[in-house]
Amino acid sequence: MTRIAVVTGASSGIGQASARALAADGFHVVCAARRRDRIEALAEEIGGRAVVCDVTDPESVAQLAASLETLDVLVNNAGGAFDQDTVETADAGVWARMFDVNALSVVRVTQALLPALRADGGGLVINMGSTAGRVAYERGGGYTAAKHAVRVITQTLRLELVAEPLRFTEIAPGMVRTEEFTLNRVDGDRARYDAVYEGVAEPLVAEDVAEAVRWVASLPSHVDIDEIVIRPRAQAAQHKVHRER
Repeated sequence: MTRIAVVTGASSGIGQASARALAADGFHVVCAARRRDRIEALAEEIGGRAVVCDVTDPESVAQLAASLETLDVLVNNAGGAFDQDTVETADAGVWARMFDVNALSVVRVTQALLPALRADGGGLVINMGSTAGRVAYERGGGYTAAKHAVRVITQTLRLELVAEPLRFTEIAPGMVRTEEFTLNRVDGDRARYDAVYEGVAEPLVAEDVAEAVRWVASLPSHVDIDEIVIRPRAQAAQHKVHRER
């Protein structure tokens, strides 16, 4: 029987790499994102299926759910950081957008797809968190709050549904060099983007995180990996990054 996986935010970065990794492991991957051209190209490349979906829109999520009868793996990957403001100067609307796309989308998509996950007797949900969900840092309040929420949502799902054959994993990457995530956070400023990674010999790349997704999805159904924190060797902690001069 063909195993089916859904990856949200599959149009770029970690989501795109995760879709490729799962497809290479034999999954039929439903590539879900807003940008039709990108997910259609990806689906054609990996032999999957493209579904245009905005995870912040309940109707769009409902349409995704309606297209699935059964599901083995859900990767809630869609997310993003959209500012570097202090709490004092932050735009609450931007924070609301971050909370919606990072945290509420996990609730929205998981609720909608639980029936499909249950249909074959149980499934796996992988939520893409962040090391930002474990520590506070200056000018990151909105994003760190949203990713802390992802961690707690994942833990709560595990507690509430422990009697069912469902598994819940959070993968929390540290410094990952992906084009869109950091550019979005710095409003497209290439100099500020370059400064984030300056002197860091080998930050993580999307494929490193995708390998963690693939590994978790490959495990037997009785094995639940609660969480994985994955950083580049050069990053010992959120504030401790070795930069070569």
